[in-house]
Amino acid sequence: MRKIGLERLHLALWIVLLSWIGIAAPYGAGARAAEFQTLEIATRAGVKMFSVEMATTEQEKEKGLMYRKHLPDGQGMLFDFSPAQQVSMWMKNTYISLDMIFIDPDGRVLRIAENTEPLSTRIISSGGLAKGVLEVIAGTAKKYGIAPGDRVSHPLFNGH
Repeated sequence: MRKIGLERLHLALWIVLLSWIGIAAPYGAGARAAEFQTLEIATRAGVKMFSVEMATTEQEKEKGLMYRKHLPDGQGMLFDFSPAQQVSMWMKNTYISLDMIFIDPDGRVLRIAENTEPLSTRIISSGGLAKGVLEVIAGTAKKYGIAPGDRVSHPLFNGH
């Protein structure tokens, strides 16, 4: 979901092409099984648990939830941006609307970008130093009362 250089884009396209014809199967997008972990957000209304797919490598962070047509309620993707930094995301090649929950290094919700526009190249900024970004299906933040300042529990955030 982050901008990538032309060189990386060409490499990614070659890997996809080669994986389609079976030459680069070990390097294709489906080669690595998704690693899911539990993440909790303590809100005023109670604790909400999510099953999150981790995006830790540059390749995983660049692809994010691109090309997916469905994301079940209660699932999402957690992007690891260690060390904390200003984060910029976009929705290019992302077909489903998302809520992006930017999380600071202490495990507090920093900012929420709700109901993002599918396929948009508009930059969505963290608005401060973020160590993680949780992407969930659009409407999740409102549905569960997730708000800035809420506590996120996951090993990425110092075990909180």
